Amino acid sequence: MLDHNRGLKEATGKAESAQPRPVTLFTGQWADLPFEEVCRLAGSWGYDGLEIACWGDHFDVVKAVEDEGYLQGRRDILEQHGLGCWAISNHLHGQAVCEAIIDDRYKNMVNSRVWGDGDPEGVRQRAAEEMKTTARAAAAFGVDTVVGFTGSAIWHYVAMFPPVDDKVIQAGYADFADRWNPIIDVFDEVGIRFAHEVHPSEIAYDYWSTVATLEAIANRPGFGLNFDPSHMVWQDLDYVGFLWDFRDRIYHVDCKDTKIRMNNGRNGRLSSHLPWADPRRGWDFISTGHGDTRWEDIFRMLNHIGYDGPISIEWEDAGMDRLDGAPEALDFIRSMNGIRPSASSFDAAFATKE
Repeated sequence: MLDHNRGLKEATGKAESAQPRPVTLFTGQWADLPFEEVCRLAGSWGYDGLEIACWGDHFDVVKAVEDEGYLQGRRDILEQHGLGCWAISNHLHGQAVCEAIIDDRYKNMVNSRVWGDGDPEGVRQRAAEEMKTTARAAAAFGVDTVVGFTGSAIWHYVAMFPPVDDKVIQAGYADFADRWNPIIDVFDEVGIRFAHEVHPSEIAYDYWSTVATLEAIANRPGFGLNFDPSHMVWQDLDYVGFLWDFRDRIYHVDCKDTKIRMNNGRNGRLSSHLPWADPRRGWDFISTGHGDTRWEDIFRMLNHIGYDGPISIEWEDAGMDRLDGAPEALDFIRSMNGIRPSASSFDAAFATKE
């Protein structure tokens, strides 16, 4: 198994940060910019590194496994800007593996080699192969974690009407296991862990669906979780308790915030098909530190469970320019990340004899 905290340490000078955990920028929402420009921005703002998305021109997994020169080029760009990398992410292709409804949305989302002729089952199978290649690419790059989605054959039944037989739901978990166990086999072979982002539209989207998902694959350790509280806030989940209960499966942490706006009697939790930042929505993703997430409680729990991996900032805020939001979020998370456990109990002095 690779050193979880190595993350291209040999290629950067920021590996031994004074911060307890490296703070990275997820590049998924920046994929319209060239990789080198994202590195320049992140380095200038003071990020320790990147969580690199496998789309845009940021990271091509096939080139990564076939061309060492390509990988060295990625490393050189990171080093030039003083950045490390502890994880790569392939949400878009992971989503297609179990997706029940493969339509033209995917033609614009997955790469052409996965889309092929657009036949839904062909797309699912090619997406599975892409995820296996992603594991091999991560190993070649020197990181040990791939973050992503799984898709779900049963998410569209979430409203439970027309009535859905429990056999259909159980078949959905079985479909996930059948499609992902061979993928995780490859992850295990090359010493890489998959960190599934618990997220609506995925096989695991809340507490109990996460339990069922892990049980479906016999709790095998190659499959863990990417913790992103923003998806839990609007579902009214206890995300701090989630960290405790799944403490042995928290393989990566993303920081994105959510603002609830359901106090006027008209805005609903399902947000009425309204676009992001529309004031009639019941909630919105918002730049980290501006929402309703209890960040200090989260970081205190991360300390308690001993999580020492990267903290990745994911910018999603339709009401704030990303060039303002990304550096501001970094400052905010640095302040949270700097909370350290006390070296002694505050009441220890009362136990002295003198």
